[in-house]
Amino acid sequence: IEQIIEDSAKLEKEATAGEAKAQADYEDFVRSSNGVVKSLQDAVLEKSDAIAAAKTEAAQAASDHESTVGELESLEQFKADLHGECDFVIKNFDIRQSARLQEIEAIQN
Repeated sequence: IEQIIEDSAKLEKEATAGEAKAQADYEDFVRSSNGVVKSLQDAVLEKSDAIAAAKTEAAQAASDHESTVGELESLEQFKADLHGECDFVIKNFDIRQSARLQEIEAIQN
């Protein structure tokens, strides 16, 4: 009977030690899991912020593009108007030059 009591006490100590080790291992697992979950949540938050920033940047780029296209269209119209004016001046250059020469001759005579 004493042997059974000793064996029983020994088994109880082993079971208690095993349970304590299992509890400690579980606590370590939970701590490390919480760390991993926290880092993953931080990564999701960073990526969400990056997506929001990229969307804002894309909207700004689209707005800048529209503005630039409008300015280019305005410059193209200005170029066409200026070209028309230059064509008029070149077309009438000979006429104006001869008129100026006649004026100069008239003043000299």
